[in-house]
Amino acid sequence: MNIYLTRLAAAAIAATGALCAHASADPDSRFASWPAYRGDDLELRVADGHTSFALWSPEAEAARVMLYDTGRGTPATDTIAMTRAEQGLWRASVPGELYGKYYTFSIRHGGRWLDETPGIWAKAVGVGGKRAAIIDLASTDPEGWDADRGPEVGHITDAVIYEMHHRDMSMHPSSGIVHKGKFLALTEPGTTSPEGLATGIDHLKELGVTHVHILPSYDYNSVDETNLPAGEYNWGYDPQNYNAPEGSYSTDPADPARRIAEMKRMVKALHDAGIGVVMDVVYNHTAEGDGSNFSLTAPGYFYRHRPDGSYSDASGCGNETASDRAMMSDFIVNSVKYWAQEYHIDGFRFDLMAIHDTETMNRVAAELKAINPSIFVYGEGWTAGDSPLPAERRALKENVAKMQGIAVFSDDIRDAVKGHYSRADDRGFATGKPGSEETVKIGIVASTAHPQVDYSKGNNSKFAYATSPEQIINYVSCHDDLTLTDKLAASMPGSTEAERRRAARLAQTIVFTSQGTPFMFAGEEIFRDKKGVHNSYKSPDSINAIDWSLKAANADQYDYYRGLIALRRAHPAFRLTSADDIVRHIVFDKTDVPNLISYSIKDNAGGDEWKEIKLVFNGSTEPREVKIPRGEWMVVARDGRIAPDGTLGTLRGGRVTVEPTSALILARR
Repeated sequence: MNIYLTRLAAAAIAATGALCAHASADPDSRFASWPAYRGDDLELRVADGHTSFALWSPEAEAARVMLYDTGRGTPATDTIAMTRAEQGLWRASVPGELYGKYYTFSIRHGGRWLDETPGIWAKAVGVGGKRAAIIDLASTDPEGWDADRGPEVGHITDAVIYEMHHRDMSMHPSSGIVHKGKFLALTEPGTTSPEGLATGIDHLKELGVTHVHILPSYDYNSVDETNLPAGEYNWGYDPQNYNAPEGSYSTDPADPARRIAEMKRMVKALHDAGIGVVMDVVYNHTAEGDGSNFSLTAPGYFYRHRPDGSYSDASGCGNETASDRAMMSDFIVNSVKYWAQEYHIDGFRFDLMAIHDTETMNRVAAELKAINPSIFVYGEGWTAGDSPLPAERRALKENVAKMQGIAVFSDDIRDAVKGHYSRADDRGFATGKPGSEETVKIGIVASTAHPQVDYSKGNNSKFAYATSPEQIINYVSCHDDLTLTDKLAASMPGSTEAERRRAARLAQTIVFTSQGTPFMFAGEEIFRDKKGVHNSYKSPDSINAIDWSLKAANADQYDYYRGLIALRRAHPAFRLTSADDIVRHIVFDKTDVPNLISYSIKDNAGGDEWKEIKLVFNGSTEPREVKIPRGEWMVVARDGRIAPDGTLGTLRGGRVTVEPTSALILARR
């Protein structure tokens, strides 16, 4: 999520105040004595001819369950009083397996009954997400689900991650996709652009990415599921029901089972294509404060507060959750485990991860790896504001050494290569601005310690914060901020589109050949733009949808990206897994020329078939001459062209000219 994202709920929350506001030096201190419940039967269980409900709400004065025949708009058919039980629980059980029914909870707190809630653990919901549904989850499994598996990944550095939004990928008329904006869009084989080129899932297979990172797909707050023809758009960083899929991405939001079944079909189709699925998760805040499912279940407990009792706001969206509290930590851990087990999700990207504590994130990584060793976890190593959580406990990028199973995004390589993310006109290394050479080198070595990298000259980071390249995600663009296409247009006034495409190729060549894990934004490979909109979280499809006709118009660009991905996947020298190996195999050449970096990956690094790979990046608008060791070299990339098999010709070494705004990659056996 953009760190200056419009505060989605701040105004509403400020107006209503905090339910649990108790002005004191530490308004959250009272929660320390609340009992935690570690059982696995919270919310709902249907078994042995009974339907049982369990709600954790230690401070409630009373609690009840309401039963409904429909997902919205009809009165309750029954109200069941709950009984206080162990460890802060309330329980109720009724005879019969109530499949097809809906339910809500309500508690009495402070002498009044609070609004109804589907609870925090609702796994199926009706349209609009206000009532939970009782369904047989096994009935939502597609054929062959028991045997479904994502790709095996020995190391996260073997992944190539492609970030996409469901609507962006399929809504444009040029997509050729029938189920536009739906989970099912990625289950359709054989879709093509008007020019006959592959789109959708076939495009992903052709491009060669290993994983798709889908923007939030849980049930979020901002899109009216009862009025889908209105075409509302949102990224989905406004959580409502964390454990049920978003209804607007299903073909029938009113059918609780269908949204689940269709999301599973999407996951299976991607797995069948050899592609893993990473889910974007947003446990750091909720769309509402007082009206959230958390607040209506256990008022105040799940959030951090300021001394005056108001919501703390490290998310920039009006509130922040309290992962350092037992039940919130358990919720996060058990929620991701649920998605991994029930939906076969292969990885998780944590939004504003530094709002969470390192202990919780370490639990997340450990318990997911126990389910599937190929699962990986990464996130944003920053917050959008200050937090009561002490800095040393936050899952910041600077603390990633405390989280061995977690990776963080590298804002170092991002800003150094293209220019600062928030200043549209700022240039970077790839667009001719001198002074970022050392920061680019920080990115090349994945923020690990290297004797030839001077961190004192780093633009963003002043020390080697990663202890392994597996802790770093490299990127130059994502859903946040300007697309790379728009950034280049804004920062290179007077340039031609061909010059901007060259700069994009150089930027991504740096990303894809650096140590760490490469991450790219959907459509960038065909030079998509968003018409200069920085923060398109609720912009219409006319801004966000990918125009697939660009694939033909920018065929050379697409072929370059495809070749770049193939090069990385074929050569383990770009995917080293330890800081020691980086020091052992990467040697930088001495260059005193601005916007020029030259280095070698030596000695069959990582078991690579190539003994040495020479990489030279020229971010200048002028040609640069470099000295290449004598001997015969295969040309892998030069002057905006790439051949992963090294068939662009040969060089004998000596003085070699590197063309403006381009990468030179050579190899020898």
